[in-house]
Amino acid sequence: MPLDRDGFTDRPIRVDLQVIADMVQPGSRVLDIGCGDGALLDHLMHFKQVDGRGIELSQKGVNACVGHGLSVIQGDADTDLKDYPSGAFDYAVLSQTLQATRDPRMVLQELVRIGKRAIVSFPNFGCWKVRAHLMRWGTMPVTKSLPEKWYATPNIHLCTILDFVELCRELDIFIERGLVFVSGGRMRPIHSKRVANFTGEQGLFLLQHRTK
Repeated sequence: MPLDRDGFTDRPIRVDLQVIADMVQPGSRVLDIGCGDGALLDHLMHFKQVDGRGIELSQKGVNACVGHGLSVIQGDADTDLKDYPSGAFDYAVLSQTLQATRDPRMVLQELVRIGKRAIVSFPNFGCWKVRAHLMRWGTMPVTKSLPEKWYATPNIHLCTILDFVELCRELDIFIERGLVFVSGGRMRPIHSKRVANFTGEQGLFLLQHRTK
């Protein structure tokens, strides 16, 4: 595996993961839920010196993480988050996973309980590309942020940015920062929720519970 000049693993990460990494303060305690192959955790530990832990559902993902020396266990966000103490982490991260959970409402509540802050990203089903595909073809869209056919996708609770913002309001979760990724991977801050809902391919939010 290639090394950078400091001897750390030099693993390129997706643009959205880099934005998440930029939100995390150095030396923080981080729990990455649905961490995949551990690319974000690896980056945070080596370049932000975080105390990083991970949960991953697939054994393949866990094996990849352990092979990179990461502290990751096999677990399910729908059932295992309740076992973590409140405020155990500075950040609880859920990247491109909320829509694949059975109970997104409960998972979101657990995130802001476990972490002093939560970082959540998800594909936006309200994006104009999705709407255009449905209007033109009448079939479930396949896009960069929704790459699988309907019968093969792990996503079971697709939502829009407006849906997510409303759920945060219902759960008394404060949105500290909101971003969308538009065509070409460009990142934009959310000034208008409706414009973001129409143009954003992905939403990314920094959250905390209002009582914290």
